[in-house]
Amino acid sequence: MCDYQRLKDRVAIVTGSAQGLGEALAYRLAKEGCDVTVADIKIDKAREVVRRIEEEYKRRALAVKCDVTNEEDVKNMVEKTVEVFGKLDIMVANAGILIAHDITEFPLEDWKKVIDVNLTGYFLCAREAAKVMLKQRSGVIIQINSKSGKKGSFRNSAYSASKFGGIGFTQSIALDLAPYNVRVVAVCPGDLLDSPLWKESLYDQYAKRLGISREEVRERYLKQVPLGRACTYDDVANVVVFLASDEASYITGDAVNVSGGVEMR
Repeated sequence: MCDYQRLKDRVAIVTGSAQGLGEALAYRLAKEGCDVTVADIKIDKAREVVRRIEEEYKRRALAVKCDVTNEEDVKNMVEKTVEVFGKLDIMVANAGILIAHDITEFPLEDWKKVIDVNLTGYFLCAREAAKVMLKQRSGVIIQINSKSGKKGSFRNSAYSASKFGGIGFTQSIALDLAPYNVRVVAVCPGDLLDSPLWKESLYDQYAKRLGISREEVRERYLKQVPLGRACTYDDVANVVVFLASDEASYITGDAVNVSGGVEMR
């Protein structure tokens, strides 16, 4: 553990943090000095993350079962966090899903599911966090967005629409909350090609959609990156920690790219 902790003694919630990027962000926030609520629908995995935070990083941690589309779950997540830790400094709205279809074949049920998790879930998390942070007159709300929130995504309209909406929502509530010293920002990662989402789902989805192999899918996406490599969890965590810290105290309403140059807007 490093001697200097940017976020010492702050309290964070990370949604969708039982695995993947969310899990990595929970560990990094703990390493930087946060007490962390690990929120996920997979409560057993969330408890495993909590055990590691407590043992490895010596920070307090709380596992909460939360479906971000369920209003009562989200309220309970925030209330439990404040009850246990006494405050809420950082909300990381990370939970998200991706379901891809051609527009002429897009089932309404799948469209609604993507919008519900990625956009309505973010709304509920931000709303409940804002209630606490407004009273504190401090706090940071961070949405994990995507480069697909800046530019349309081929045959991936629901995901892109949900992420574009997330940036608009981020900008809007940043204006609402600025007078209370609460900042709101989005982080737009590039392709996390070594993540469980890609390995367990996206490579197969895109290979089928494009009529190529999984290996060709990976090479195709790597060729799009000016810096020549895939985005990593550390790349995203570095930016999240900075934005959550006092060093970013003059940044709000922005959507920060972490895409290796794929997206520059």
